[in-house]
Amino acid sequence: MAKPIMIQGTMSNAGKSVLTGGLLRVLAQDGVKAAPFKSQNMALNSYITEDGLEMGRAQVMQAEAAGISPMVCMNPILLKPTGSQVIINGKVEGTMSAMEYYRRKTEYIPVIMEAYEKLSKQYDIIVVEGAGSPAEINLKTNDIVNMGLAKMIDAPVLLTGDIDR
Repeated sequence: MAKPIMIQGTMSNAGKSVLTGGLLRVLAQDGVKAAPFKSQNMALNSYITEDGLEMGRAQVMQAEAAGISPMVCMNPILLKPTGSQVIINGKVEGTMSAMEYYRRKTEYIPVIMEAYEKLSKQYDIIVVEGAGSPAEINLKTNDIVNMGLAKMIDAPVLLTGDIDR
């Protein structure tokens, strides 16, 4: 089983994705088998994998930094803000209002844990990226992407911030 380390940020655009990619590159250069993981990502644009599934582009960049092929288990939940299209394991689940998704998001914990466990069996270290900020009140209830996820996978957390803000 892989050891996790999690990168969280003080806000959106604090540098979580780039820092995660940089850490993965350093680990790969040191010969460590490492992979990215982000349980839930929101992005308008997605990447289509070789098997025709959708995932977040940030996790693709991070996989490339680690020298590995991108897999949808690196980003099991992708939300597209076009009416909140919900993509689970690369396939469109449907379109939900934000309220409906937040009401149902704990139903996706088994999906998240299954994806994480799949990666954990293949790699030595999983570098996990949070979303937004762990202090955002609207994300704290039934959190599946920041401190809630860190607790589920027993990951230590590094906090990054943007000095300009």
